[in-house]
Amino acid sequence: MKKALSVVAVLALLSLGALAQQKSEGWNALGVVRNAHYVYVTSYDGPQFSLNLLPEDTSAISAVQSALQDAGYVVVYSPRQADMILAVQARPSSDLLAVYDGRGFGGTYLWRAEAKHGLSGSDPVLVRQLQRALERAGAKS
Repeated sequence: MKKALSVVAVLALLSLGALAQQKSEGWNALGVVRNAHYVYVTSYDGPQFSLNLLPEDTSAISAVQSALQDAGYVVVYSPRQADMILAVQARPSSDLLAVYDGRGFGGTYLWRAEAKHGLSGSDPVLVRQLQRALERAGAKS
């Protein structure tokens, strides 16, 4: 029994170590898009002007676009024109912002963060977190 518990404890520690390493290197994946200039913002449920989009997602897209423009990015309205694609999802429980390489939305995200009300207001918390992550990616690479 003690031997089984020891094995479980070692596996748990290894898992936690791998998770901590993955979290600390999350900014590193952004190296692909750290010099992005053209950004497309969409929702997981559809593009900005989709009739099926929830009003919360439409507002989140607009808030993210405004914050990005204030930060010096050029917002484009076609994913084919983008260096970086941001996908949002605004829900009462938590908001989500994910970053994809402009070459392909729908694949594996490069960076992702969640926060309650993280996409609301004129300076969304999740956009600030993304900007810090992009800065770290530029400084470390």
